[in-house]
Amino acid sequence: MADGSLYAWWCCALGWALALVAADGFLVDITYVESAVAKGAVCLDGSAPAYHLARGSGSGENSWLVHFEGGGWCNNVTTCLQRKRTRLGSSKEMATQIAFSGILSDTPDDNPDFYNWNKVKVRYCDGSSFTGDVEEVDPATKLHYRGARIWQAVMDDLLAKGMDKAENALISGCSAGGLTSILHCDRFHDLLPPAARVKCLSDAGFFINEKDVAGVGYIAAFFNDVVTTHGSAKNLPPSCTSTLPPGTCFFPQNEVKQIQTPLFILNAAYDSWQVIIRGVP
Repeated sequence: MADGSLYAWWCCALGWALALVAADGFLVDITYVESAVAKGAVCLDGSAPAYHLARGSGSGENSWLVHFEGGGWCNNVTTCLQRKRTRLGSSKEMATQIAFSGILSDTPDDNPDFYNWNKVKVRYCDGSSFTGDVEEVDPATKLHYRGARIWQAVMDDLLAKGMDKAENALISGCSAGGLTSILHCDRFHDLLPPAARVKCLSDAGFFINEKDVAGVGYIAAFFNDVVTTHGSAKNLPPSCTSTLPPGTCFFPQNEVKQIQTPLFILNAAYDSWQVIIRGVP
């Protein structure tokens, strides 16, 4: 198949996939947390953080599902500048509506457990799984490393909208968002009423500290750079950072034994991203 034909085929396939998602899901408007800007809780480019909220009803009125978007990380100025110009670094580049489907669906047949809960998708625009907090902003790059502040600002906004009365709550996420749900699992629990039933779900967020086929610890070095660039160490679980270098605390294997809140881990037997970065042919 010629390159042009292959490109056209992929474009058609993408169009069909998007059409199916739109048909299966329902569109939810974006909410910008404008009040967060004054607190310095901003995306890489300095824009306000954002989320999408679909209100619960009936028996799910006081139940909350908070899902964190994935999208990898940036580990230095160069990669963060690249993200800054995309939806993963700026709320100005985010779609104002997205389709809720799967675990965010409002259809009982598709989502029997959570269809009538308050459902939130938190947009990812900091590049650190919501752990960064560097006060200084380089006037040359104008990069803001404020993921932890975004986390708190979004949580505060949701608490003010009724999450403070939650009877049931689930924090979830995929990939980098799945890591977010692990790193913030107990912290999320602590925000909610003592009687609330709280659980955490990580989908494809369990990254393993192993060397690649050449014997190089690429992912360990990468995560260490993420933590250093974003000033994440002070926002990682103390149970880990008190005994291990902060960069290794991005690996869930060093976290999960200390997490007090029930945590569910969903991971494919073969994670394509982890296979690729280890140079497996």
